[in-house]
Amino acid sequence: MLEVTGASPLPVAIRAERASEHGAIREVIDAAFDPDTSVGRLVAAIRASPRYVAAFALVAVSGARELVGFAMLSHADLVDDAGDVTCEVLTLSPVAVAPSAQRRGVGSALVREALRRAARTDESLVVVEGHPAYYPRFGFEAALRHDVVIELPEWAPPEAAMVLRLPAYTPRAVGTVTYPPAFDEVVEH
Repeated sequence: MLEVTGASPLPVAIRAERASEHGAIREVIDAAFDPDTSVGRLVAAIRASPRYVAAFALVAVSGARELVGFAMLSHADLVDDAGDVTCEVLTLSPVAVAPSAQRRGVGSALVREALRRAARTDESLVVVEGHPAYYPRFGFEAALRHDVVIELPEWAPPEAAMVLRLPAYTPRAVGTVTYPPAFDEVVEH
């Protein structure tokens, strides 16, 4: 068990998802993002795509063997002004925690484990469109500071575009994030 921190921490085990859990994962995602069901559809579309990385689709399970959280890293590309791919990167999307387990450290534990796993690979960079007060605690910084452009939805503040350089970072990791078709099929940017 991994003890998480917070006001009332919830002990969870974090591991890779199992195919038999896809329905339970969808329930957690739908509850976490209610009433938006596009995030659950996005996860299904990513799983069906070549950009899916099974080792980076993680679940948090409470001591009662209840699935209470999910986080996914999958591949996206950075492209230059000519439209050429400069580097493949990871995108952190989504992070979802069941409402009954929120604010108990589960999301933080999922993000930390996903980043720990990514850091042990030859991956260069993780990008996220996320809350600017939440993700910097994990080492995320403004994307533009590292010459990475993330085109955000109209409603998102510019500070929501962030990157985390991994140990295998390469200076080629610059350009505009181009999400795989799975994102365009279900999410409006």
